[in-house]
Amino acid sequence: MERPRLNTKKLKRETHSANEYLNQKFGKIGTSEREQFNAKALAYYYGELIKETRKKKNLTQQELANKIGKERAYIAKIEQGKTDLQISNFVQIINALGLKIQIG
Repeated sequence: MERPRLNTKKLKRETHSANEYLNQKFGKIGTSEREQFNAKALAYYYGELIKETRKKKNLTQQELANKIGKERAYIAKIEQGKTDLQISNFVQIINALGLKIQIG
């Protein structure tokens, strides 16, 4: 049985890079729409990192909130990517989770 051949010319026309997709959906880099998307994406990413680490440390949201002097609902919003995380609060959370920040 003969293997089907790919039409690479057609494939190149029909595929798009991630940046092309993001440009179409959220605007080009530097536009306010793209910056809003980037901010939401980062909030989601950091929320997931915090949630994964908290769970690995066997901490509840309430226990983490108690360690940093915040409400449990605040931790939930961070983990869901629904709030803008200030650097001071991020540092408190990182310290409470026993992590270190490396810059550079």
